[in-house]
Amino acid sequence: MAELQVERDPVPQVQDTALLRRTFGSFATGVTVVTTGGDEPHGMTANSFTAVSLVPPLVLVCVDRNANMHSAMVRAGAFGVSVLSAGQERVARHFAGRRPMGAAEFTGTDCLSGAWCGAPLIAGAAAHFECELWRTYDGGDHTIFVGRLLSMAGSSDEDVLIFLRGQFGRLESDAAGRRAA
Repeated sequence: MAELQVERDPVPQVQDTALLRRTFGSFATGVTVVTTGGDEPHGMTANSFTAVSLVPPLVLVCVDRNANMHSAMVRAGAFGVSVLSAGQERVARHFAGRRPMGAAEFTGTDCLSGAWCGAPLIAGAAAHFECELWRTYDGGDHTIFVGRLLSMAGSSDEDVLIFLRGQFGRLESDAAGRRAA
């Protein structure tokens, strides 16, 4: 059988990164703080977090190759993820902005120490995950870090912080217990 040859135009390059960011922003995401422990703990607000697999239990987070968190995750070999609750916008903004590095980065933020990976976990978060670094993949200007779950904790009743169109919002339960944006 002959192989079907289809002539295609070259793939267009997206030149307008501001438009691309706005268009990507039309997808609502949860908001997390990803952390590493050790002598130089570090934290970063991230909305590029998702579950990957149930068996084995895997999650992923994407980190810009130029971000301080990138080298921190490679060095640590493990990381924590705190899924922020609806009232934690201040925490999200703190870990997304300029701040001192190392332990001073966590001053003024109530944290718990992860029992498995030693990463700071944000107190009052809707959920916590501790992961060991399982694999990394090239993701263009980002690296896709896949973590194997070591522990988790959380409350399904906690209202969560979301990010949509460049704005923070909340996903909260209605009177019948259903989630409503």
